[in-house]
Amino acid sequence: MNTKELSKEILKLVGGEENIDQVTHCMTRLRFNLNDNNRADKAALQKTDGVMGVMINGGQFQVIIGNDVPVVYNDLIGNMSVSPARKASSDNVEKKKQNPLSKLFDFISGIFTPILPAITGAGMIKGIVALLVAVGWMGTENSTYIILSAIGDGAFYFLPIVLAISAARKLGSNMYIAAAIGAAILHPTVTTLLGSGEPVTFASLPVVAATYASSVIPIVIAVWLASYVEKAVDKVTHASLKLIIVPTVTLLVIVPLTLIAVGPLGVIIGDGLTGGISWLFENTGLFAGLLLGGTMSLLIITGMHYALIPIMIASIAQLGYDYMIPIMMVANFAQAGSALGVSLRTKNSKLKSLSLSTSITAFMGITEPAMYGVNMRLKKPFIAALIGGAAGGAFLSLFKVKAYVIGGLAGLSGIPMVLGATFVYSVIGFAIGAVVAAVVTYIIGFEDEPEASAAPAVTPAESVNASAATVIGAAVESTMVNQEVFSPITGAVKPLSEVSDPAFSEEIMGKGYAIQPSEGRVVSPVQGTVFSLSKSGHAIGLVSDSGAEMLIHIGIDTVKLKGLHFSPKVTAGTRVAVGDLLMEFDLVEIEKAGYSTITPVIITNIQQYQSIQPAGASSVKEKELLYTVLA
Repeated sequence: MNTKELSKEILKLVGGEENIDQVTHCMTRLRFNLNDNNRADKAALQKTDGVMGVMINGGQFQVIIGNDVPVVYNDLIGNMSVSPARKASSDNVEKKKQNPLSKLFDFISGIFTPILPAITGAGMIKGIVALLVAVGWMGTENSTYIILSAIGDGAFYFLPIVLAISAARKLGSNMYIAAAIGAAILHPTVTTLLGSGEPVTFASLPVVAATYASSVIPIVIAVWLASYVEKAVDKVTHASLKLIIVPTVTLLVIVPLTLIAVGPLGVIIGDGLTGGISWLFENTGLFAGLLLGGTMSLLIITGMHYALIPIMIASIAQLGYDYMIPIMMVANFAQAGSALGVSLRTKNSKLKSLSLSTSITAFMGITEPAMYGVNMRLKKPFIAALIGGAAGGAFLSLFKVKAYVIGGLAGLSGIPMVLGATFVYSVIGFAIGAVVAAVVTYIIGFEDEPEASAAPAVTPAESVNASAATVIGAAVESTMVNQEVFSPITGAVKPLSEVSDPAFSEEIMGKGYAIQPSEGRVVSPVQGTVFSLSKSGHAIGLVSDSGAEMLIHIGIDTVKLKGLHFSPKVTAGTRVAVGDLLMEFDLVEIEKAGYSTITPVIITNIQQYQSIQPAGASSVKEKELLYTVLA
């Protein structure tokens, strides 16, 4: 299917031109603001040749195309009637507002996702220490135990400070003022004062005694209010006085307000949610797990599971355990089981291979390929997964299975989370979820897909611009050899699974690694040619002289900045050597605007290679080896 045919098919499957309010594109995907997302045929789009994936993010309907997206976009616009609102260029900001619920989930996700590594690491250390004590290999009186306990407890005790920084970053306010608010309410003097049992007042107003260590909701509300106070004071303050006036007024207003009103209310809400969930699991037998296990996958589809994250973290921090993490895990095992059931029953060789491979990744905790690519597409297997999740969840709830730390994905890699007194029951519950889902899928069946006849090879798009076509065409025709990829950025090396955008974390676009930058420079990781540069400057496409096609995507959703804070140093068609400067960007301002700066560095024609071999370093400098692509 060439790009013109593909654009026509996409236009039809998103609900036609009348369903499009606005369409833009970034480096890899078409971004639709649709009048009604339900009118788009997501399943048919995912099966369309030339479409790498479909996702809905922040209410925006995104169709992942890859390197040909500018061509597909131009063909799409050519098939539409003239309408400035619908033919917005790729550097326009989306102006359609999110509904309040989507906004809330986006806010919660944006706050908690960045702090998960700290919580995960601390939680795993707590679990290891508890295990060492339980088997008698460590006493609770020696200094090693005390120091290890402090390492494990630190992130949880000072959780309000960690959350304050993350919330301020998401809200675009000053992270250090937010941290100061968290530090003030955790100050030992304030903690002692509030725990003394004596009446406490501030300027004759009563201060309610509350414990803020390990709390979640009070600081989130406080920083949210602080963002408004900070911006309001900033507007009316002369530039020469901002540095003094803005933080001073913000702290003087928000800290007392938190201690007097916001904090106690937040503590009540947080304790109520945590206690309420615990009460349900401890007093309703199998009912709580049956209900939550059977609906968890639905919550994940709608994004409502983000609302559970603060409850899980607060439960671990305050109680030392959580009931919902095992339920989330069993729902994932059920999705894996359903995909396995599809693989066992289908006669379609392509579907058999797809369902088996996605089942394996789902067992490891990455369920989206199995859930969206197999189970929901065939419908009945998804219902079977809900049944499996309900059965496994009921067992877990009946035996009060707990997770004691937060760490790893909700699959086999997350097994250390449930190491403890109820471990054996957790393993049985996970097995029940997977087996029930697989058996039900096999028994109730599904509408099997017929074997597709061999299709002719897809020819290159005729309308690709000449320079890009020349470069890419030459690369494809060349004999593939091992390609060393050097780091384009100085920073910490991260697996793609830590990138919040599924197009990268699920390796839809390609394989590689991501870098969390510590400097705002991007240099060429290979010797070759720049074949594309996004108008917004946030993404650079290169092809090496040996034929490796690469994408460097600076930050997540940074296309919305319209090129602000990016300064390209090359253009499409520029020849580059390793270390040549490609881009400069303002790291601080991008993060202050609320965007993640994690930068995927991926190989987009990975199907022409065997595998990727990482260099193994946890951090890199410019021009240091990042990974090798093996031919």
